[in-house]
Amino acid sequence: QVQLVESGGGLVQPGGSLRLSCAASGSIFSINSMGWYRQAPGKQRELVAIITSGGTITYADSVKGRFTVSRDNAKNTVNLQMDSLKPEDTAVYYCHVYGRPYPSTTPYPYWGQGTQVTVSS
Repeated sequence: QVQLVESGGGLVQPGGSLRLSCAASGSIFSINSMGWYRQAPGKQRELVAIITSGGTITYADSVKGRFTVSRDNAKNTVNLQMDSLKPEDTAVYYCHVYGRPYPSTTPYPYWGQGTQVTVSS
């Protein structure tokens, strides 16, 4: 069993900052990638940022230069620093982990429960 616990969402004014954190726990043998997706009302879930165990990072074009993803491999945590927030960043943000649970040899995707980010004046 693998659990993801997110924190850090909330309400912020345009131009402000928020930091999201996600901690993975349970029977995790190894993690291939960690990151964040988001889903706005009436829209599909989309990638925000992903970081692999080797440090390769992928950002959505819409957040490049404003968001920064970081990862602590030893603690199995991933953070998302969000700066210069815009109203269009309003969404539920989901932590995502792709990894192998013990004792499986196959990796699986895991999702957090989601945390609301609202950017509004």
